[in-house]
Amino acid sequence: MAEVVLKDVTKRFGADVALDNVSMTVPDGSFVVLLGPTGAGKTTTLRMISGLDKPDSGEILIGGQSMAGLTPAQRNVAMVFQQYSLYPHLTVRENLEFPLKSPLLKTPADEIARKIKEVAEVLQISHKLDNKATALSGGEMQRVSIGRALVRTPAIYLMDEPLSSLDAKLRADLRIELKRIQSNSGATLLYVTHDQIEAMTMATHVGVLDRGKLVQFGSPREIYENPVSIYAASRLGQPRVNILPASLFGGAPGNADKIGLRPEQIVQGEGEDSLVTRVEHLGDQTRLHLSFKSHDLVTVTDAHTELSEGDTVKIRPEKPFYFDALGDRIA
Repeated sequence: MAEVVLKDVTKRFGADVALDNVSMTVPDGSFVVLLGPTGAGKTTTLRMISGLDKPDSGEILIGGQSMAGLTPAQRNVAMVFQQYSLYPHLTVRENLEFPLKSPLLKTPADEIARKIKEVAEVLQISHKLDNKATALSGGEMQRVSIGRALVRTPAIYLMDEPLSSLDAKLRADLRIELKRIQSNSGATLLYVTHDQIEAMTMATHVGVLDRGKLVQFGSPREIYENPVSIYAASRLGQPRVNILPASLFGGAPGNADKIGLRPEQIVQGEGEDSLVTRVEHLGDQTRLHLSFKSHDLVTVTDAHTELSEGDTVKIRPEKPFYFDALGDRIA
């Protein structure tokens, strides 16, 4: 595995700037997740590293070597696309074997068989090995697509929302398995997702992208607890951070325009009255939807709360985030 470095990488598609002077280091052996909405530049970043697209300026290094002029095959990366990229005329086993039979790898037959067996068991597709790819469900095809990357030992795994088409249980199972595989193997993995649960549970580092700019890079806990902006704060956390006028509560800095409150930053039972407008029982916790001075906010409370719609609960902020008029965090 290898460290991957982007230095001042810019990519344009006509008048649109997909990546804007992005510098980022994916440490050797790390699990880095890129977060951001559609159009933020997440997939473009993967394509730059893989060699499928070339940057207009800047440099990409894998293992300390510049990738300028190298083809995707020469970069030794394994990429899993959001769409199923399988050979439909081949069986599952043949699809999994395909990258290992590359003349560049020259993998021995017994090693191929061992890797196929191991990956098939992890992805729960052992019983499908002799099926044609066209006979699989969508979720099974995506598992085979992931497996075709996992059988290799590349410099870096690049994954573009690989779990998005799977059902909830399998998605949860594969989150655990992917993290286990990455941790045990020491693999370097760069993973694109919209799912903040995937980011919080799997990532060693998170990169928050906004319209082609990398706005924050750090551990999931760091970004959750110390976001640099409203945008970064909104990328992680369920329920989402509440963004309200700073004047709603006392004690705000003079240049504060907005206050940000995560559930644990809202103390209940003290402060000013708020109206309970909705109660959502989720098993291990209960979400409270509140109206406070005509502003809506969401927090959590005890799973067995007896609060109901129409009740009143006192609240006050504790160690909130403050943001200026541009949405940047005020220290």
